[in-house]
Amino acid sequence: MRAMWKGSISFGLVSIPVKMYGATSTHDISFRQVRRTDGSRVKYKRVAEADGEVVEYSDIAKGYELPDGRMVVLTDEDMEQLPLPTKKTVEVLEFVPLDQVDPIFYNKSYYLEPDTNAGLKPYLLLREALESSEMVAVVKVTIGTREQMATIRVREGVLTMSTLLWSDEIRKPEFGFLGEDLELRPQEVKMAQSLVASMESDFDPDEFSDEYEKALDELVEAKLEGNEVVSPAVGEGAEEKDNVVDLMSALQASIDRAKKGESPSEDEPEEKPAKKTAAKKTAKKAPAKKTAKKSAAKKGTTKKAAKKAS
Repeated sequence: MRAMWKGSISFGLVSIPVKMYGATSTHDISFRQVRRTDGSRVKYKRVAEADGEVVEYSDIAKGYELPDGRMVVLTDEDMEQLPLPTKKTVEVLEFVPLDQVDPIFYNKSYYLEPDTNAGLKPYLLLREALESSEMVAVVKVTIGTREQMATIRVREGVLTMSTLLWSDEIRKPEFGFLGEDLELRPQEVKMAQSLVASMESDFDPDEFSDEYEKALDELVEAKLEGNEVVSPAVGEGAEEKDNVVDLMSALQASIDRAKKGESPSEDEPEEKPAKKTAAKKTAKKAPAKKTAKKSAAKKGTTKKAAKKAS
């Protein structure tokens, strides 16, 4: 990994020099815009509105439009001169319990590494203090030209900084149904709770896979080979329903289906073993079946498709 930022954590009178790295990467699939008839790539020109002339990247600056329509031109040099004290310093403001930070505020995560040998000891001291107190540090930091709120916590022995949205960036959930006074019957609530209990498990992200990426690979392969693209059959329980006529019956059927994954009846053949055995968690019911992991051959499909396209 390549460091994307260098600075220091200001922790009281202690300064901890650190380097920052991106902690996540996505495997989004990017498409090119092409002409439908022959696949020729579509390119765009950057033209000035005033005269239609093409503008080079080196001549492009930021423009801040005033309410009266006037435009203030801001260069990279102007942005560098913004008087922000957090440009090179992660300023610790306070420490709060982790569960007080609503996940809706989280934006992006970064790893922080000690930048010097001299900074290792205070880095480890802050890590120990956070782990033992089960707190997170609330900080301010400037990334790029934007000052942001963030939290610092410990993940796998590394200080991990997660940027936060500002409070006025969170939209209020203003929906009509919130004002409705619909009474839920106790037996319905109990049945819903039973369904939750029957599907209880421990979260393991490795148990889930990106079916979209796999399906796209198969689609590209089929198109290259000139085969007909066949839609997958609707799986059990995935059929669309216009309306749930009997909510209690639907809940009971859902519970029965979840239990089948745990202990099939003697009259029915066992299709697949449960993912987690009772020995692992005797106090909890086995989890519902989850999406199977991707096969190892998936990655080779894209390479194979690329060779055929060349």
